[in-house]
Parts: sequence; C-alpha cells; structure tokens
Amino acid sequence: QVKLVESGGTSVQAGGSLRLSCTVSMSTHTSLCMTWFRQAAGQERDGIAAVYRDTGATYYDTSVHDRLKAYLDDAKNTLYLQINYAKPEDAAMYYCAAKESPPSVCATSWWKAPGFPHWGRGTQVTVSS
Repeated sequence: QVKLVESGGTSVQAGGSLRLSCTVSMSTHTSLCMTWFRQAAGQERDGIAAVYRDTGATYYDTSVHDRLKAYLDDAKNTLYLQINYAKPEDAAMYYCAAKESPPSVCATSWWKAPGFPHWGRGTQVTVSS
C-alpha cells in the first residue's frame, strides 16, 4: 500500500518561489513513478513533473521545465516540487500521484490521471499579481 501526503501549498506573489512536499509511505519497496499533477478551477488535472523513484530520473512537461524542479529525498521519503518565478497560471490544486511501473512508462506521454492508483489529497497554491 502506498500513502501520499502533500504539504506546502500557500499563497505566493507572482515572481516568487515556493516548495511543495509529498511524503511517501509504502508497506514494501516498490518501483514507483511519482508524478506531480495540478488542477486549476474548471480545468483538467494535468501532469507536470515526475521522478522515477529507483533511479531519480526526472521528466517534465515542456511548459514548466524551465521554472519547476521535481526531486526526491530518498532518506526522507519525500518528493518535492520547487516552483520558481511563479505565474498566475500556476494557481491550482497540486496533487502527488504514484504508480508501480517500469521507468519506460514514467515519461510525459504516460501521465493520464486514471493510470495512477495512488493519490494524495492535494495542496492549494494561489498566486497574487
């Protein structure tokens, strides 16, 4: 069983930075693709960044790769998402999701929300201009 708990959501001014956290708990070690999704009001839930737990390999949506950084602190069992130069379009509910998979299906083309069985409850980010 995999349990995910997000934190760090806050209100930030445009141009500012923040870091989101996702604490991962697993009953047994599993090769996980860990992905950050976000969902703005009235929009679909979209994947934006992923880390493959066993290798640390990272994957990004092209629209965010220059401002967002996802990384895993294995010792803390925590996945992070650093958001720099925040924009109004970053305002959304951010979710941490995970699926058991080989690394080949952790890349962007596999980021369909129904394909992820494990989800956190989300953390809210607002951006003020």
